[in-house]
Parts: sequence; C-alpha cells; structure tokens
Amino acid sequence: MRYVLPMFIVIITFSACQESGELPIYGLRYKEDGVEKIRKIPDFKFVDQLGDSISNADLEGKIYVADFFFTTCPTICGKIKQQELRIAERFKDEPNFAILSHTIDPKHDTVEKLKKYADKLEVDHNRWHFVNGPKEVIYDIDEAYLSIAMESDEAPGGFDHSNRVILVDKDRQVRSHAIGTDPKDVDRFMKDIQTLLDEYKTK
Repeated sequence: MRYVLPMFIVIITFSACQESGELPIYGLRYKEDGVEKIRKIPDFKFVDQLGDSISNADLEGKIYVADFFFTTCPTICGKIKQQELRIAERFKDEPNFAILSHTIDPKHDTVEKLKKYADKLEVDHNRWHFVNGPKEVIYDIDEAYLSIAMESDEAPGGFDHSNRVILVDKDRQVRSHAIGTDPKDVDRFMKDIQTLLDEYKTK
C-alpha cells in the first residue's frame, strides 16, 4: 500500500481512453475472469462529526472530494482545509456535491473533536463530512483513493498522509486529484469538478 503514490505516473499513463472533453478514470488495475478492471472505492460505513452514519448509500448520485487528515496535524492539514473551503464555497449550491474528510487518527479524533474542528472551519455539516471509523478500514481504503494514510514515528504528529485531494464520481471512480496545498493546482481541480458536474447534467 505504501507504494501507491509513486505508481501515480503509471496509473495516469494507462488511464482508460475517454471521449474528448471527459475526465480520465484513475485507479489500480486488476483482472477478473481475464478482464482488466479498475478498482473502485469499496463499500464503507463511517461516523461523521454529527454522530451520523455515512456510507456509500448516503453519497449515491453525488460526486465528492475526499482527503485524509487529523485534527492535531502540525503541518499540511490546515493549508489543505483552507483550499477545501474554497472548493466548498465554489460548489455550495450544487446539491449533488459533497466533501469527505477521513481522520487517520480515529482514537483521538472522536465525534466531539471532529465537530469542534468542523465548527471552527464553519463548514456546512450536511455537505462536508469529517468521518471516523476503524483504523484498519481507513488505512486500507486509502489505496482505492490512490492516497496514503498510516502511522509513522518519523512523521510530524505521528501520522503520514498524502497532500492530495481526490475527486470521486457517482460510480465510485477516481476522476481527478490535486495537490491540496497548491492554490493553482486546486484552481485546475475545481475546473475538473465543474467538468464532471456538467458531464452528468448533459446525460
């Protein structure tokens, strides 16, 4: 799982061919009955900052942005959240858009602490979910998102995680990603979000 990010170049190179103007589909490849397929985001069930259950069913028919963070992060999380606030503001009127932030420190980041963190950011709790779940589930699902989430004594704060924000479509497929600390890359990412929203509106 720890070699996911270096594989991004390979994944991008071998992305499935799309019609002109559509976003590519990214993902780890596997074969089933001799047919090559792309791994999708698996079923999940987490608890958000309001204590509500959040699963794939709750996001059905929506596209969403995913990321990994922890509330005591001393480095990049705050910068990424500021960029996600820009994303949230840009798409606040889109009913089929959401943000899903996975804590990678589920023992410390209780529902109460996630709520306090979200309140400090003044987010829309119905559209931006800060979720907690079993550590082994969070540390496995990161691979499907082509991201990193792991404990590390060498990392600041004791956890290693990616600086990426990831765009997931209605079919649980990764369609775009950006460096969440880079405003210019996030600008490009927001264009990709709009492209995907427009794609669904024309179908």
